[in-house]
Amino acid sequence: MTTDADERQLLRRWRDNADEQARRELVERTLPLARTLARRYANKGEALDDLEQVAALGLVKAIERFDLDREVRFTTFAVPTIAGEIKRHFRDRGWMVRVPRDVQELSARLAIVRERLTRELGRSPTVQELARAAEAGIEQVLEALGAADAYRALSLDEPLGDGLGPMESLGSDDAGFERVEQRALLRSGLTHLPAREREILHLRFYEGLTQREIAGRVGVSQMHVSRLIRRSIDALREQLVVPVGARAA
Repeated sequence: MTTDADERQLLRRWRDNADEQARRELVERTLPLARTLARRYANKGEALDDLEQVAALGLVKAIERFDLDREVRFTTFAVPTIAGEIKRHFRDRGWMVRVPRDVQELSARLAIVRERLTRELGRSPTVQELARAAEAGIEQVLEALGAADAYRALSLDEPLGDGLGPMESLGSDDAGFERVEQRALLRSGLTHLPAREREILHLRFYEGLTQREIAGRVGVSQMHVSRLIRRSIDALREQLVVPVGARAA
């Protein structure tokens, strides 16, 4: 059994002397803890092997970030770090389209800003008000609001009506089939878009280029790129709406 003194000795060897053997030994000793945490999130739509890899990455990050001057045991620090990495994995995989990180972050920030402004103003805020409060451009806000429709917007910590949190209810017997269906619908929707709009979506959401970079690549203005992205997202949204009768067929 690894004691606090053992952990600190290995961490000190790694931190002071860049002793790779010490870090490997600490990882090996603590990996069962990371795997235990990963198993808590199993059967929620992600393969256990993938979750264990994510947990191992969180463990390595905990080793890199741990402050030896703190009066806390390493494993006490590592548990929330590993769990946070797993939850981040679920959040990132929650987007049906791979939305760039900056758009994801702005979308999350806008949700908080919108709620605050709604309380303060007694009504829904305008796009201009959102942009000012979030310190972002109007085109950026519009893109983030449009991309938010590609996200299953559910907090992983928000309790549900039955007392369980989403992390306890994620995934079901048909979750894998639903994901396959969503991806098939998405591919089908993309085929209905003009070639230039498909290229713009690919550059934005798969290669992560900014609107300015895309404008330079395809030879149109940044504002026009923004309009095309919004129009394409609206078109995809319509394609992804499956009538109830079609599902039952």
